[in-house]
Amino acid sequence: MSNYPPKPPQNVPSGIAEKLTDQSPDVLRDIARYADELAEHREREAQLPEQDEQDEDVEVEADRPDDVFSKVTITVKEINNHRYYY
Repeated sequence: MSNYPPKPPQNVPSGIAEKLTDQSPDVLRDIARYADELAEHREREAQLPEQDEQDEDVEVEADRPDDVFSKVTITVKEINNHRYYY
């Protein structure tokens, strides 16, 4: 371990880095846990729209009549909480 405090990563805003240097070790550990949980939450949120789109594709394929060609695609657009199928 070094006798000098670590340097913050370049992508951390200086205001946040300055605030962190004033905190106790216990508070810093709490902040680290919170930051990890927040990062995981945001990653899950980013994956939700992708999952919803995949689910919609499956629903549309299941609703397709038997006499419609398999290569026909349906696009679903949501505008003002209304779904439009093209």
